[in-house]
Amino acid sequence: MGEFGMDRRSFNRRMLAGGAAAATGVTSMSALAPEAVPAEKPPPRAPAGGEVRRITLYAEKLPDGQLGYGLEKGGATVPGPLIELNEGDTLHIDVENTTDADVSLHVHGMDYEISSDGTRHTTSHVAPGKRRTYTWRTHRPGRRKDGTWRPGTAGYWHYHDHVVGTDHGTGGLRKGLYGAVIVRREGDVLPDKTFVVVFNDMLINNRPAHSGPHFEATVGERVEFVSITHGEYYHTFHLHGHRWADNRTGMLTGPDDPSQILDDKITGPGDSFGFQVIAGEGVGAGAWMYHCHVQSHSDMGMVGLFLVRKPDGTIPDYEPHHPHRTREGAAKKRKQAHRGRAQPHH
Repeated sequence: MGEFGMDRRSFNRRMLAGGAAAATGVTSMSALAPEAVPAEKPPPRAPAGGEVRRITLYAEKLPDGQLGYGLEKGGATVPGPLIELNEGDTLHIDVENTTDADVSLHVHGMDYEISSDGTRHTTSHVAPGKRRTYTWRTHRPGRRKDGTWRPGTAGYWHYHDHVVGTDHGTGGLRKGLYGAVIVRREGDVLPDKTFVVVFNDMLINNRPAHSGPHFEATVGERVEFVSITHGEYYHTFHLHGHRWADNRTGMLTGPDDPSQILDDKITGPGDSFGFQVIAGEGVGAGAWMYHCHVQSHSDMGMVGLFLVRKPDGTIPDYEPHHPHRTREGAAKKRKQAHRGRAQPHH
């Protein structure tokens, strides 16, 4: 399932959203009469918000020199843990800094007081070896006193460091101190799986070029993608074989929803969006590519695979160990080919 297993995602959803999403079966097209087709189980939906929760995030240095956030000591990852909330929830986050430099936690899309801004000029950062609490609040949509409409907090957002390297956290972002936040509205459809894709300069999830993470699903599963961009460049997120609506959830609200249907979206530094698709809907199983559609960026390795399996676990026309997937893989293949040649007798 790529770099994040389903167990961790289920854990996040249980802890922060009040319950893991159950898998939903999808019936394929058939020649049966309509009354003979079994009814599909409706997908699970987000509950009402209003809970107060607390978690601890550890900022850590990883063995390869990168930095990451984790829910337990020694468990930091890049991206950091997926955080899920419902409109109306409040989340207190205790950040413990185990690194040798100041770090912070800055979030997009939430409500928070200046003491939780996570910037150096507000002294809301965390010194080495210290701990600090950040509080994020969310709200439902509603009407202001002046009669205008205030949107809710629901959306696909992200969090990141804002002090490592520079007062804008450039060093922290480059080294991996970032993660995704999802705020759901009551009644939003919950996915079976959620995958986070971060275009960070010319890398995906800070992995080496040509080694973007693979994400796995089975035909019929409801899969959610969260796309975030950091760094110096504009990118375009493109997913082969699947489409989504350009709105808050990525799903049409009905037959009259005017949202544009996309399979490619331009993102700039600091942007984030998300959507849901039914894996293989209308196209079937396969190794479906996702990548940045700026040609030079994809040529330089900003690419990965959305591996959609048949119910029996197979993927048509897919060679798991593609010889050109990484430079290391290509070199290994050449070395193996050289060893396999007939050697002269002495």
